[in-house]
Amino acid sequence: MDAKIGDKIVIIAMRGEPDYTGKLGIVTRIDSLGQIHGTWGGLAIIPELDAFQIIDGGNKDDSI
Repeated sequence: MDAKIGDKIVIIAMRGEPDYTGKLGIVTRIDSLGQIHGTWGGLAIIPELDAFQIIDGGNKDDSI
């Protein structure tokens, strides 16, 4: 599953960070390592380690 900037996602599981489970957010940036940054908090999603689901393939102006 490839997230894109503007996609709305829900975090299913973030390795070592149980408080992030269930958080919703919008993808704001994907860095050169492929880590996904967004409005869910200060940590990036690492697609190879963390689980998330795209719930809306929106655009940069979407809000939760």
